[in-house]
Amino acid sequence: MSPMSSAQSTQYQAFLQRLRAARHKAGLTQAEVAKKLGRPQSFVSKCESGERRVDVLELAEFSQLYQVSLDSFVRPTTGRPRKSASA
Repeated sequence: MSPMSSAQSTQYQAFLQRLRAARHKAGLTQAEVAKKLGRPQSFVSKCESGERRVDVLELAEFSQLYQVSLDSFVRPTTGRPRKSASA
């Protein structure tokens, strides 16, 4: 697997910040989230630190638990328009 580009890394770091912020806004600790998801606390910690990549199904679980929309985690970090798949 190739390393992330600088732009991808910056975008993923922004995603991680939004993931942590959503948990804080929901008033939950990592341990509480882990218990609700049926996972160890280290799972939540590793997801939030970037040590472990979050897949889309896991993100949906976080989204539901934190009562935020999925797109709130993945909105673009810059004002640049996204490239379309057909471009």
